[in-house]
Amino acid sequence: MWAWPSFKALRGTTKFIYVVGNEAENDVRVKMIDSILEALNGLLSGELSTLVWLLVIIGIIYLFYKLSSRLIKSAILRMGGTEGDVKMILGLWRFTIIFLTLLGILSSFFQMGAISTIIGAFGGMFLGWALQQPVSGFTAWLMITVKRPFRVGDRVQLPSYGLVGDVIDTGPMYTILNQVGGAVGSEEPVGRHILIPNSMLFSNLVINYTPKKNGEEEIEESPMLRKARRSAYILDEVVVRMTYDSDWEEAEKILINAAREVTRDIIKATGQEPYIRSDFYDYGVYMRLRYMTLATDRPRIKYEIGKRIFKEFRKNKKVDFAIPFVYSAKKVVEATKIAPLTKPATKKSD
Repeated sequence: MWAWPSFKALRGTTKFIYVVGNEAENDVRVKMIDSILEALNGLLSGELSTLVWLLVIIGIIYLFYKLSSRLIKSAILRMGGTEGDVKMILGLWRFTIIFLTLLGILSSFFQMGAISTIIGAFGGMFLGWALQQPVSGFTAWLMITVKRPFRVGDRVQLPSYGLVGDVIDTGPMYTILNQVGGAVGSEEPVGRHILIPNSMLFSNLVINYTPKKNGEEEIEESPMLRKARRSAYILDEVVVRMTYDSDWEEAEKILINAAREVTRDIIKATGQEPYIRSDFYDYGVYMRLRYMTLATDRPRIKYEIGKRIFKEFRKNKKVDFAIPFVYSAKKVVEATKIAPLTKPATKKSD
């Protein structure tokens, strides 16, 4: 191990500096500087030397962590993993490196027997009392990282709390969601982050809107389909109220064509065609258009389908929207077109 210069080597230099001058004064100065150098020599050869070596070791460990992280990321991506998988695995790897480094530093200052005694004396008390929730959260994080019931980027729902959100990050204590809905009426991310304690995941139901499907083939498709393959498909519907005097076949044709135009790529990926279900009500028929959609893009797709249906209904005279308490919208327009009143004919006086 490299050592700092010894006190004896530096003492000769001080005597050479003060060779000229009053001999008594030089002796006092030399003794003073000797005492200072002796103290510095002890410091440099002891605590400071240990600190320097400690910093060097930490630097080597940091370089090893950066290099190994790149190798792990490359391996995960080659095996078909996503950026979300990389982030979760590297989080676990970072924690492992930090834990082993701290354990090595403590073992260099203390004997392993002393460390074991300390852990045995206080570990049980902390785990049973102060660390009950953190340990539960950490265990849940390990379960999420290994089993991966959901990943970063998935859309999940916690029915017990009325929460829906997209997973942004999973940590040892919390899972962070970007809330969906809440501030707005549709299922769109609002940019409000929610911290869910991992310990809650052991005792609450979690619904994953976007589970991973194993065995999917990688097909070169349009951007819409590539996005679909990273998400999950769910069943959605658009409800249209139609009058009883509307042409049923014409209305069904309009609804099916609108869904096919908007969800063409999804139909190609899933093989699921849109279909119609209906209910009868006092003032009309509920035509329920059901189709497969993307869980993360549901509001936009529903808007596009509804827009096309509205335009086609306005142009087609065979179908009409039903309005509560009024037979139809077109009947109201026709009823307002009243012929101008004419004055009654008066009899001519004789």
